[in-house]
Amino acid sequence: MGLVRQKGKASAATWRRRRLRFYQTRLRELKMIAKALVSTKHPVLVHIIPMRRCNLDCGYCNEYDDVSKPVPLEEMKRRLDTLADMGTSVITISGGEPLMHPDLDDIIRHIRHRGMIAGLITNGFFLNKERIERLNDAGLEHLQISIDNAAPDEVSKKSLKTIDGRLEMLSEWAEFQVNINSVLGSGVKNSEDALTIAHRALELGFTSTVGIIHDHDGQLKPLAERDQEIFEEIMTLGKRSYSRFNQFQHNVAKGREHDWKCRAGSRYLYICEDGLVHWCSQQRGYPGIPLANYTAEMRHREYHTHKGCAPRCTVSCVQQVGILDNWRSPQTLQPMPIAAPVKSDLVQIAK
Repeated sequence: MGLVRQKGKASAATWRRRRLRFYQTRLRELKMIAKALVSTKHPVLVHIIPMRRCNLDCGYCNEYDDVSKPVPLEEMKRRLDTLADMGTSVITISGGEPLMHPDLDDIIRHIRHRGMIAGLITNGFFLNKERIERLNDAGLEHLQISIDNAAPDEVSKKSLKTIDGRLEMLSEWAEFQVNINSVLGSGVKNSEDALTIAHRALELGFTSTVGIIHDHDGQLKPLAERDQEIFEEIMTLGKRSYSRFNQFQHNVAKGREHDWKCRAGSRYLYICEDGLVHWCSQQRGYPGIPLANYTAEMRHREYHTHKGCAPRCTVSCVQQVGILDNWRSPQTLQPMPIAAPVKSDLVQIAK
């Protein structure tokens, strides 16, 4: 009788390729950190949206629609080239649901071709063995899936029950790093689900983090006492995650304001499907300048601009980038007038 491999268990060949990519990516990340500490003149992390459309309609989400067309590949390449020329270290593709973009593999290849680290945030619904192998071949280095509950409900269909089979496929076939993000906070019915999701992630060999769902304006709401206990337990489980170095998450869980310098618009950029630069996903509309026209002088100004929304922010990736520069350069400038109106009504510039 032939050997039957356990479901979700990677073959020896896949495991070797996964470890090799892991160490190569870690080396690139160390270089990224060194470069960021030496110079403040380039973006460290950019979230870019190739498609706003999503196959789901989670009740708490304000970052999707069900009508948008994908950004054409050649336009995506032009935007990526502009970011590479700025010296950007990491590109994370988000949405909407980026797996719906017909040229996603080529977008990832172009990120890698220009020497940047390639990440992807997805709900995972379109993953299968063939799709995972295509992401391997394209050179993807990081993938994150956020799972909201153990079973689907009226708020979110992103449940462990719905997607667990796809997680097993990732465990078996993915050569890139996978992080599973469970959530607590607004709209989450059963907080214990977050623990179930975190333990399942570790069981499959992934890293595990926990996010706190913001309110509709992207601002924090303190967690209930039991939620705070669950949060701390999951943070302990996620020892391999970079996020464990970021004290702000603990402050968010307790509803405390966090003292930090947000470098959005400079070290972190959010590029919407229209090619406009925004502070982040929760401050869409500012500065609202086309990426092609976004100069080094503008990035320098935003580096020194005080963001009034920062103390109660819940956007983890921006906070993590901020760690690199919290120790230097006080922010003494105020936001400039908004350059032009954009489609989104989510313009919440706090002063």
